[in-house]
Amino acid sequence: MSKKPRAIHFGAGNIGRGFIAPLLSRSGYHVVFTDVDKNLIDTINDEKAYGVHILASESHEVEEVIHVKGVLSTTDDLIHELAHPKLRLVTTAVGLHVLDKIAPALASGIKARRATNGAPINIIACENAIAATAQLEAKVRAHLDGADAEYATTHVGFANCSVDRIVPPFDPDAHGADSALDVGVEAFFEWVVEGPALKGPDAHAKGGALEPPVHGMALADDLAPYNERKLFTLNAGHAAAAYLGHLLALRTVAQAIADPRVAAVVRGALHEESGKALCRKHRFAEATHGKYIEAILARFANEAVQDHVARVGRAPLRKLGRGDRLVGPARMCTEYGIRVPHLATAIAAALWYDDPADEDSVAMRGAIGEKGVGPYVAELTGFEDGHEVHILIVEKYKELEGWKVKA
Repeated sequence: MSKKPRAIHFGAGNIGRGFIAPLLSRSGYHVVFTDVDKNLIDTINDEKAYGVHILASESHEVEEVIHVKGVLSTTDDLIHELAHPKLRLVTTAVGLHVLDKIAPALASGIKARRATNGAPINIIACENAIAATAQLEAKVRAHLDGADAEYATTHVGFANCSVDRIVPPFDPDAHGADSALDVGVEAFFEWVVEGPALKGPDAHAKGGALEPPVHGMALADDLAPYNERKLFTLNAGHAAAAYLGHLLALRTVAQAIADPRVAAVVRGALHEESGKALCRKHRFAEATHGKYIEAILARFANEAVQDHVARVGRAPLRKLGRGDRLVGPARMCTEYGIRVPHLATAIAAALWYDDPADEDSVAMRGAIGEKGVGPYVAELTGFEDGHEVHILIVEKYKELEGWKVKA
């Protein structure tokens, strides 16, 4: 039996294999993937290793992740793994809508650990959403009571995090990969975890650390600035480039940001609008935040990362949520008296997103056709008719009709 501490990762897809698992493996954890896809789990158990291709225009590096294991999440094997005495960490990359489905298994695993007086573990939901772990904790605790709930309070840490790495669709054959498990990622990554929420190596230890520590993971006392910085910069710029690129019938984010019209909107939104508001709210140094924006723009322009606008733009209604990546920074800007012509353009571009295979797109386009763009913008964004931002969005929506190019 391996003497290494163990980590279970829910979701054996590209993000899990390309982002989270390599950091855990590099830090000395024996990584166990769990997923509902039996063929994928079988492949992991057959091959036990795969390559992570660093997608960069000037080079092609491959990091090998070895000695991995897989368990089917629909079997009792997962509960046994969750009760394993060497388990220290549980991570997820499954999507917010799947947290409901994994919560019962986590609760069963916590019950099994209590039955054996297992050592503390930490759970971190690495989802592209604010407070995802808190949401998962609530779902898990709905399945616990009495002594099990008390054990979870003292022995299970639920730590929120902010994650950032572009992991695009990857064709192993096109990159000469040795395994169908190989995945492609950009070189940049950021994983910031809520340190005070972590449980120490025993039930009485203070939080704020993992044992062993995860190299590449940063711990922070307050995640709010990191969450909003990422959502209103990386995610905002990514979405803006994708929706404008879609209007121009461009295929990838790199192609979109290479278009001067798109670049002008994205730069304006990040530097002059969301960036100014973020610096005001969180007291970021303007020069430092400006460098952060420029680094993100350079990531978008990386042609080796074939990130399709259809992937980035999917589910537009979620991305047009009042606290999400486009409307959220626009609302923040209004609090500080900052005009938002570029963010309004990005929101308008999202409203034009037309993909018959995307349920959100179909519903959104149908609602605009039925209600008209003005009433729909008010309903969706909360900016009422007559509000400066409402007027801007409707104006930009009409202007962008002239951008439309048939694919």
